[in-house]
Amino acid sequence: MAFLPRKSGVLLHISSLPGPWGIGDIGPSARDFSAFLALSGQKLWQVLPLQETSPALGNSPYSSPSAFAGNPLFLSLEDLVSRGLLNRDEIAPSPLFSETRAEYGRAWEYKRKLLERAFGRFTPDEGYFFFLEEQKFWLNDYVLFSALKERFGGIPWNEWPEELKFRKVDSLLQARVALKEASEFRLFLQYFFSLQMKDLREACRQSGIELMGDLPIYVNYDSADVWSHREFFALDGDLLPREVAGVPPDYFSETGQLWGNPLYNWSALEADGFSWWMNRLKHSLGLFDLVRIDHFRGLLAYWAVPAGEETAEKGLWREVPSRNFFNSLQNSLPGASLVAENLGIITRDVTEAMTALGLPGMAVILFAFGGGMKDNPHIPHNFSRELVAYTGTHDNNTALGWFRSDAEEEERENLKNYLGRDLEESDVPDALIRLVLSSVADRAVIPLQDYLSLGAESRMNRPSTPSGNWEWRAGRGFFSPALSERMKHLAGIYGRD
Repeated sequence: MAFLPRKSGVLLHISSLPGPWGIGDIGPSARDFSAFLALSGQKLWQVLPLQETSPALGNSPYSSPSAFAGNPLFLSLEDLVSRGLLNRDEIAPSPLFSETRAEYGRAWEYKRKLLERAFGRFTPDEGYFFFLEEQKFWLNDYVLFSALKERFGGIPWNEWPEELKFRKVDSLLQARVALKEASEFRLFLQYFFSLQMKDLREACRQSGIELMGDLPIYVNYDSADVWSHREFFALDGDLLPREVAGVPPDYFSETGQLWGNPLYNWSALEADGFSWWMNRLKHSLGLFDLVRIDHFRGLLAYWAVPAGEETAEKGLWREVPSRNFFNSLQNSLPGASLVAENLGIITRDVTEAMTALGLPGMAVILFAFGGGMKDNPHIPHNFSRELVAYTGTHDNNTALGWFRSDAEEEERENLKNYLGRDLEESDVPDALIRLVLSSVADRAVIPLQDYLSLGAESRMNRPSTPSGNWEWRAGRGFFSPALSERMKHLAGIYGRD
């Protein structure tokens, strides 16, 4: 494995960026943040999945109606002004939105009207038609799915009329004609999402920032992907999942995590040369410099829970044709820049696959201070260079919140003993940040909340809780010269600038 120059970066989702329209976006505020990171001695910015979200699923970026479609909520109205599709005075009198929480529903209600206005002024150009052709492998089915879902009041696709549920050819053709304008509006949204992401990625490149994305291993049942490619999913004759995804009991939950996603029909995927997966990975790598594969171990074996179970406890492990899958990956996308999320129960076959593919894994220091520190893979003295090391991830409490309420007394004492000094709780975020930055791991990623020493009220997600997540936002005043100087100072001390 080729080692990389040491670098550090920040974990901050697009939705958490400041801005006047109720949620962060991929326009000027995102480009400004990449410049702030560069000024602060950082070289990496990690975001969560950027796919469209659903209010019915708590707006989780890991439960999307499409594995490909960008979230139109993240479109920048300012960039549409610069392209002549909106006027400055049309976006100026925005409603009063919260500066500390992402307001998905209100933001979309406001933005949609302006996006429809911009769509009405848009004249398709050569770039637009090239985009349609290049992305047709997912785009046409997605926009039809999305338009049909709106027509039927948001009900799941398996409750649609039988001819559409089972995708009868004549019915699909009729629907495409009837929903032509609604579908074209969605094509417009996805085209401009791709343009704005290109602008953001270029801004990151110019600032020397590596943009890191996140790819959920599973897709949502009520998605364009399952509706249009049901042959690649383990469904019964009525197109319902026989088993669903999750993980067995672990650190995050005593009863496991029951995600509920449909599982893949790996035999059908293999027979098709894994083309759907290769297209998905290629699409994601087209948006980012580096992509983290969430729950990587699911590409070797997966936890299958019988449909209808209330917890994930009664599942069992099933194998994936991983050797052929990884051969296809290496042939289709040689040198792909990927990171394997290898948290939880990790067996030797997972580690061997990561080594063979040259994929770095992860270490999370909040997991380091329970019993058995000597052999704990998350403790810095056991780190290797080919790691992405974190204080915590989107699923963890903040460092301060962890110390205050999640950590057992043993963990607090172990942390103090490891550092060789007593700690006030206000010292904890800085101490953990320094442990991560000083480690040998090539990449060190710190959630912005930890740099800001924020508590549990600012965590991003509480696993197994269906609502109230993904809403934290950074205020404009958070990106201060003092914070920038501190981040740059720490990056310099530990050789990451």
